[in-house]
Amino acid sequence: MLNQIASEVKATMGIYEAQEDAVYGVMAEFAHPGELLHAAQSVREAGYRHFDTHSPFPIHGMDKAMGLGNSIVGWITLGGGIVGLTLATWMQWWMGEVSYPINISGKPFFAIEPSIPVMFELTVLIASLATVAGMFAMNGLPRPYNPLFYSSNFLRVTDDAFFLHVAASDKQFNLETTGKLLKDLGGKNIETIRDTGEED
Repeated sequence: MLNQIASEVKATMGIYEAQEDAVYGVMAEFAHPGELLHAAQSVREAGYRHFDTHSPFPIHGMDKAMGLGNSIVGWITLGGGIVGLTLATWMQWWMGEVSYPINISGKPFFAIEPSIPVMFELTVLIASLATVAGMFAMNGLPRPYNPLFYSSNFLRVTDDAFFLHVAASDKQFNLETTGKLLKDLGGKNIETIRDTGEED
């Protein structure tokens, strides 16, 4: 019985130690937007791909500096619009021609002209819903928990601070060399971010 309790306690302690040792990445603060832009470009040129920048406002040229391509959300919107248009056309044809045809003054059971308002509305509706869903999916949202939130220094990101975070998931990530790279690029307050897996 005592051996079982001891093993359970040891296993629990092992979980806590693993959580404490789970490195999420390295974050550095930069003095102004120009430094952050230069650092992002240098980190990308060094071969890193899993990194992100955080600032109180958008920085012109940051997408190019980070090597980000064009978003595919526009194609998702186009797909949603095509689905909406097809659905509206099929729905009105089915209702007027097949399901419930009514002869009104010899008019055709289905015609494009009176169908345009519904076709337009469904095209816009499905396209907008697809856009929002695609945006959430591409951004990995919603995500109420992020280890960065537990850095007291990171709280200034919505005010006057500029940060670059390199994720531990990057294949080139090394705690020592990555931290040194950020420091050489002018980063200060170099901080190791740990993922404890806890949500407050």
